[in-house]
Amino acid sequence: MSKRDYYEVLGVERGASDEALKKAFRRLAMKYHPDRNPGPDAQEHFKEAKEAYEVLADPAKRQAYDRHGHAAFANGGGAGPGPGFADVGDLFGDLFGDIFGGGGRGRARRGSDLRYVLEMELEEAVVGIDKEISIPTLVGCVHCGGSGSTSGRTESCGTCGGHGRVRVQNGIFSIQQTCPHCGGAGKTIADPCDECEGQGRVETERELRVKIPAGVDNGDRIRLQGEGEAGPSGAPSGDLYVEVRVREHAIFKREGDDLYCDIPIRMTTAALGGELTVPTLGGSAILKIPAETQSGKVFRMRGKGVQSVRSHRTGDLLCRVAVETPVKLSKKQKELMAELEATFTGAETAGTHSPQSQSWLDGVKSFFERMTG
Repeated sequence: MSKRDYYEVLGVERGASDEALKKAFRRLAMKYHPDRNPGPDAQEHFKEAKEAYEVLADPAKRQAYDRHGHAAFANGGGAGPGPGFADVGDLFGDLFGDIFGGGGRGRARRGSDLRYVLEMELEEAVVGIDKEISIPTLVGCVHCGGSGSTSGRTESCGTCGGHGRVRVQNGIFSIQQTCPHCGGAGKTIADPCDECEGQGRVETERELRVKIPAGVDNGDRIRLQGEGEAGPSGAPSGDLYVEVRVREHAIFKREGDDLYCDIPIRMTTAALGGELTVPTLGGSAILKIPAETQSGKVFRMRGKGVQSVRSHRTGDLLCRVAVETPVKLSKKQKELMAELEATFTGAETAGTHSPQSQSWLDGVKSFFERMTG
């Protein structure tokens, strides 16, 4: 009988990510694993899924399969794991660790950690806020108290003999791995709970209130211990990691504990000086503009930034001014501008009123002299 397409076996698209492949195999392994489904059909499905995952999870094998299909392994190449030590370790140590909780006897088979991305406004991140979040997760089964057993009875695992570890022979290596049948517990459920199918946990959506401390920044993570997935058969729960994502702000840009903003000013204000009312996260403030301010000048307002969530130091607000060219001038304004311009053209005032322009012109003159000299 011809083999089915590996992507079809796992039920994923050809461009599926490594994480999608792992989730697909986890789902099939939970459904067809011999420990939960001892029938011959289930064993064949499990073997087929395992073979597909071993190929597609290996970048080199996946590339060969994508190019040549099953023919890539028709001449003794084999679709199973090669003799490398890491292949066996990854398959049983990592994958079955995720499915059954991981770990050998003497180590708690805790539930998986969860990650939740929480988006918020800059103002919320600066002052701190309590947020309600909803997370899909696994919780302990109420019907069996999280044990996975209706009566609470267990029996010694027939695969590992109650040791929680199995020995895997891989070429010249002999490796001890966590038992994939009991997940390292050494025991299996005697009479599985109908509600959770012997897993000791059920899928649900939980509502949590998360306290976000003042000063968090984009990418910061908040760990909520024990708020992750419930462990199998009453084992401890994993943790929940809430990752902060701060939305882009219309006015401010944050860098560390400092805030930056661009402020447009009129050419008259830049020339004569004046005062501007500028926004800060704590309200408005007065910024004094000295006479003869050039475009791009940065003014620092100390203590108007963000208080660090770690050091509690408060950063500054840095305001960069941009001198605007006036537009839509009236006839009178144009006449006045022309009169003003005329006062700048005399030889006696050259370079006096526009030092940057004069410096640039001097540089251009030196450049052409070098080119022609």
